[in-house]
Amino acid sequence: MGYAMVMGEALIDLLEAELDGELIYRQAIGGAPLNVAVGVARLGGEVQYAGALSDDVLGDRIAAFLRDTGVGRTGVKRVPVPTTLAVTTFEGAEPTFTFYGEPPSYALLGPDDLDLAAVGGAAVLYTGSICLLREPFRAAARAAWATAGPVRVFDPNVRPTLLPDAAATDALRDLVEEFFATADLVKLSAADAVLLYGEHDPAAAADRIRGLGAGAVVVTCGSKGAHVASADGAAMLPAPSVAAIDATGAGDSVMGALIRRLLDDGLPADLAGWQRHVRFALAVAGLVCERKGGATAMPTPAELTARWGALL
Repeated sequence: MGYAMVMGEALIDLLEAELDGELIYRQAIGGAPLNVAVGVARLGGEVQYAGALSDDVLGDRIAAFLRDTGVGRTGVKRVPVPTTLAVTTFEGAEPTFTFYGEPPSYALLGPDDLDLAAVGGAAVLYTGSICLLREPFRAAARAAWATAGPVRVFDPNVRPTLLPDAAATDALRDLVEEFFATADLVKLSAADAVLLYGEHDPAAAADRIRGLGAGAVVVTCGSKGAHVASADGAAMLPAPSVAAIDATGAGDSVMGALIRRLLDDGLPADLAGWQRHVRFALAVAGLVCERKGGATAMPTPAELTARWGALL
């Protein structure tokens, strides 16, 4: 089966909530790549996490959480800056993130901190998300991406609050397209497609990204499901009906589930294979949306079977 190497940010989410009529913030471990790594591990896959963690008490909690969830930590670098905080507010179940902490603790992994032999030995390599906006992490991600061997999967995970103007958006588009061009799989949200391309049609966004060189593209569309495009066609797959209370981490769970399937089966040979993977991923995301919070909401196979019955 092999292992996945997941590179990117880990941080602390402060999730808006109400208690006894007062607005409070509930602490949760998060960061899209960390969520992905935990999602893979909870589904039974072997995964190594590469990223920077603060040496403060919150960084200690993140490190302990990775250990307790079975995520390998050989690629972790501890850094002497405070852990980045993501204050998370909601409209319905959909979160909006505002980030605090300079320099960001999550972006301090550099190329010299990488074990490139471990990267090259992975069956799947994932990177993406907000850590790419900063050096030295961006250079580390490029170095890993250039290493031959793994299936390469990428998620831009755009956060509008980190893009102050049109020039920043243009720069991000150029950056993520550099990774799109050589990705075996790109996963992005419909909101990402609108921000990057002004494109409200997921099929058109997927075609554009495949035209840059990506092997397959999955565009998640919330409760509507996901659009998947590969070399031999495209399809829109419906999401299962759920009583969503918190969509934090849902997109990350889709990526975690897709990586888990790639570890088992390798790259699908055709659209039908990708559809099987995406149906499984949407079932995982549906269960995540019925729970509170990010990484702690990632399910196990037994929990999936209990909720949905036998899965494809």
